[in-house]
Amino acid sequence: MWGAVIAIGLGTYLTRLSFIGAFGEREMPVWLERPLRYVAPAVLGAIVLPAVVMPDGVIEFAPSSNPRFLAGVIAAAVAIRFRNITVVITVGMAALWILDALL
Repeated sequence: MWGAVIAIGLGTYLTRLSFIGAFGEREMPVWLERPLRYVAPAVLGAIVLPAVVMPDGVIEFAPSSNPRFLAGVIAAAVAIRFRNITVVITVGMAALWILDALL
């Protein structure tokens, strides 16, 4: 078990170190920098979407049994309209709390 943890940690470290070693002293090429901008949103989406769509491990879209989905839809609409992360988080959490209390 500990061998696997150490191997995975070392692999992660070396992967990150490779970018620092390769581009630490010079500028990163545009062809490589452009797709890297989408890594953080993709990772965040991969973490958040299952929690919103499958809170109990089963896909559920009905607002009565899954208020997280409706709150997520509201937050997504606010994100498209305002493009401000503070507003999105505030409205999304408020919607979740209100829907949790009502449903």
